[in-house]
Amino acid sequence: MEQQNPTKKEGRLTLILLLATLIAAFGSSFQYGYNVAAVNSPAELMKAFYNETYYERNNNYINEFSLTLLWSVSVSMFPFGGFIGSLMVGPLVNKLGRKGTLLFNNIFSIVPAILMGCSEVARSFEMIIVSRLLVGICAGLSSNVVPMYLGELAPKNLRGALGVVPQVFITIGILVAQIFGLRSLLANKEGWPILLGLTGIPAALQLLFLPFFPESPRYLLIQKKDEVAARNALKRLRGWDDVGSEMEEIWQEDEAEKAAGFISVLKLFSMRSLRWQVISIIILMGGQQLSGVNAIYYYADQIYLSAGVNDHDVQYVTVGTGAVNVLMTVCAVFVVELLGRRVLLLLGFSVCFTACCVLTAALALQDTISWMPYVSITCIISYVIGHALGPSPIPALLITEIFLQSSRPSAFMVGGSIHWLSNFTVGLIFPFIQVGLGPYSFIIFAVICLLTTVYIFQVVPETKAKTFMEINQIFTKMNKVSEVHPEKEELKDFPVSASGTNSSRGAC
Repeated sequence: MEQQNPTKKEGRLTLILLLATLIAAFGSSFQYGYNVAAVNSPAELMKAFYNETYYERNNNYINEFSLTLLWSVSVSMFPFGGFIGSLMVGPLVNKLGRKGTLLFNNIFSIVPAILMGCSEVARSFEMIIVSRLLVGICAGLSSNVVPMYLGELAPKNLRGALGVVPQVFITIGILVAQIFGLRSLLANKEGWPILLGLTGIPAALQLLFLPFFPESPRYLLIQKKDEVAARNALKRLRGWDDVGSEMEEIWQEDEAEKAAGFISVLKLFSMRSLRWQVISIIILMGGQQLSGVNAIYYYADQIYLSAGVNDHDVQYVTVGTGAVNVLMTVCAVFVVELLGRRVLLLLGFSVCFTACCVLTAALALQDTISWMPYVSITCIISYVIGHALGPSPIPALLITEIFLQSSRPSAFMVGGSIHWLSNFTVGLIFPFIQVGLGPYSFIIFAVICLLTTVYIFQVVPETKAKTFMEINQIFTKMNKVSEVHPEKEELKDFPVSASGTNSSRGAC
């Protein structure tokens, strides 16, 4: 029989766990969201600054093509930096730990915040371009390391809820940037350098407070082989002394992983025992970014204008859309453990698919039917709700859940690279798709949403309330291998439940 007492206690959200979650997510994930949206409102002001600076140096203005190119480089440096940051995840989390990497990552936020804040005074647009690359690296690291850190801190029955928190803070970051980016606040000639420089504040707070919180117990036990530190970290996180069953589960994972050692990205792709896990994260991360979420935001202003919203008020409607995004992501925190990951993914991608189809029809007919622009607005809000419930928060959470300790860093490198390359690709080619296809460009996104939904329905299992070992047993069957790793015979004899008592439970 399983011990009843600790199992009941597992559900507790202790103060230490809550604060560690909030500080990690605010200090890192918030900045990702903030920097995504911070350059949108002051774009014209910043282009004017680029032009003025160039004139001061060369006594003539930049031509239109060069200015557009310079601006698109400034914007696309962010996802490019994100890609570089994703490639740094594996080496850093293994060397510095999860918490250590987050602390180190603040360099890539505080330095560019100072550079961007001083760029106008220094009369240097180059400082902005370099800073966008650096905050991109910060976002690339944080978007992978925060879900990994929180997933390893959380008990299994809270892992989903805490795993969605980083996405909540990303949406809050976007919303705060939209609010500060109102013309009456900081999107003006004097305020835009402050708007860009504010990203350093969450980093400074994280640098101040995160050192007081525990490192991942899994990292301490499996990588550092420090049982005392791991046990103490678990005691602090759980709020009681009896952490034996959880330590036992981590030991099982360690034993199961010993023969594999650290699994590099190349090894990840070559291992039959990880085949469906790798395919799943590539499809989920690609589907998340290629489903048109950036295009929806890109189109939103035009749709609002065509619906009769005046030019000055569009900024407030955009803030309203950002608020809906935050609200629905907060909802996902509460329902992810109730409905499960799979249901939210299926529901989210299905809503996005439907919204893209109806939006295509509405955009095509909006000049002939007077009320069509309102259908378009409904589609945008529906799409934002659908994406916030599943496609946005769940994929990063699943990477933590479907990979064990030795393969998790490399899996995040793969998932993160797909995420940022897809983001970069959409940013680069969407304007051309829009010129070529106009309103019909959403058909492409509808097809991607549909294909991703079909894949999830056919392949992705439910991981709710299962230990990492139990989830791995599900994929072991899917990959048609006899153990988690083919070279390890000892796994056959391992019980898969966290309590180490019921060897037949893991196949559920």
